[in-house]
Amino acid sequence: MADTFRALEVSESDGKYSLAVVDKTLDQLPAGEVLIRVHYSSLNYKDALSASGNRGVTRTFPHTPGIDAAGIVVESAAHEWKPGDQVLVTGFDLGMNTRGGFAQYVRVPASWVVMLPAGLSLRESMIFGTAGFTAGLSVDAILRHGVTPGQGRIAVSGATGGVGSMSVAILAKLRYQVSAITGKDGDLLTRLGASETITRTEMEDTSGKALLKPRFAAAVDTVGGNVLATILKSLQYGGIATACGMVGGGTLPVTVFPFILKGVHLAGIDSVEAPMPKRLSVWEALAGPWKPEMLGTMAEEITLAELPAAIEKILHGKMTGRVIIRLPD
Repeated sequence: MADTFRALEVSESDGKYSLAVVDKTLDQLPAGEVLIRVHYSSLNYKDALSASGNRGVTRTFPHTPGIDAAGIVVESAAHEWKPGDQVLVTGFDLGMNTRGGFAQYVRVPASWVVMLPAGLSLRESMIFGTAGFTAGLSVDAILRHGVTPGQGRIAVSGATGGVGSMSVAILAKLRYQVSAITGKDGDLLTRLGASETITRTEMEDTSGKALLKPRFAAAVDTVGGNVLATILKSLQYGGIATACGMVGGGTLPVTVFPFILKGVHLAGIDSVEAPMPKRLSVWEALAGPWKPEMLGTMAEEITLAELPAAIEKILHGKMTGRVIIRLPD
């Protein structure tokens, strides 16, 4: 094991932030019971916010982003993990205020670590990453609500993004009819199994009506704001919408009528602090019956050196699908 390793680091100078691939030492990593040699990470919007100096995500710089990591345990002070274990880490504080997965090594608390499920490679686990895990939590909520494929279409907003594209692929694998809502090219969504694409403008109701014609049995919303409000007003009686994003705004311009007249449900999805039993059950499902056949081709693979350009792309809304990072050997 080398004393130094490569990492993408965000530095601050006079209120300006810059990115560079630098050499770090193991003693610069935070305290934690488990040292992991990272083989793959993935790029999420939260990583881009951290990399651009967003203090709501990361308070202290210099910093290494990366809220996802998959690799092999090299050292462990915890009895449940041993050198050679293939593991993954998503959420908690990784990549936020704890140095994250855009590096060859991370050191984390043992309670953050998940054993790589049988049925997934390290690479495949990061094609899922936090985006896929969040999609999995959303699908789990819909299934637990009792929505079956025969009840109607499932809407997915922000469908070309990480969570959205994963949700489309998982739901299609489970034989649901998916209505993919997007402001971008829908060809990707058709390949992932969407039954139809709907423009985002069509799902931005401005009529002022409290209720709209029922269109969907359930929905996975990654946008928030008026898109989520329109979805809620468009659910069938007893339908459910999951909410995990707010790129469209943090307020919800909707009355109580969908809830008290149509019995609809709104389920908040949190992938950061999800309890370990839930994590394990969702990861097992992602590795098994929910795993899309095309998973291996659902991401662009880049290097640490290519990350700054990819971060700029996702910040400007130009990213489609998933991007994973292969760490150098």
